Amino acid sequence: MAELSVVVPVFNERGNVAGLLDEIAAALRGRIDFEAVFVDDSSGDDTLAVLRAALARMPELRVIHHARQSGQSTAIRTGVRAARAPWIATLDGDGQNDPADIPKLLAMRDAAPAEVKLFAGWRVERKDSGSKRWASKWANAIRSRLLRDETPDTGCGIKLFEREAFLDLPYFDHMHRYLPALMQRAGWRVQSVPVNHRPRGAGVSKYNNLNRALVGIADLRGVAWLIRRSKRTASHEIDG
Repeated sequence: MAELSVVVPVFNERGNVAGLLDEIAAALRGRIDFEAVFVDDSSGDDTLAVLRAALARMPELRVIHHARQSGQSTAIRTGVRAARAPWIATLDGDGQNDPADIPKLLAMRDAAPAEVKLFAGWRVERKDSGSKRWASKWANAIRSRLLRDETPDTGCGIKLFEREAFLDLPYFDHMHRYLPALMQRAGWRVQSVPVNHRPRGAGVSKYNNLNRALVGIADLRGVAWLIRRSKRTASHEIDG
């Protein structure tokens, strides 16, 4: 049985998926029993065909296809629900996250207290455009001030978390951008881990600064509301 499921949401990434698969295999084979769950979010190019062809050469690969485009958060949740391992590592499908960082996250998990359920990648040296870095810095500052999640980079695609803890979180579109705050709301701890960041391998970004900002404002208010309205209390079963 797999000990780790690597979940990768992809949309129109035909130029990146084959190389990413090879990097995942190089990073994890011989280290841990794993599976790679690629979720194709109804790509308009031949991403699905490339993944289908890769099934023959990579026994750890599983491919799931959305009947209609549903967004990154839904694709991640689809992959996590289908996963067979108790721990999940996520990567963006554009190749900017480095699969070689997954063993580092696993080592951090093994050394951490059991209450740490999320290890979040932290892109210390981002390889994005200046405008994108500025927009991300601005968004992180606002998010941190409002949610107090003490996480310097919630937008990094590489993360390691417990499957059960993730599936217990409230689900909504774009929830993947707020995993640290949602995990903390559930009573778990989060640890940020510096990771490598690379230029996009091929294709173009599916987001721009404006649509991120417009969606993010509504989501941020919603997550803040969830945190304000949450209640947790210790409990134990009484023996007869």
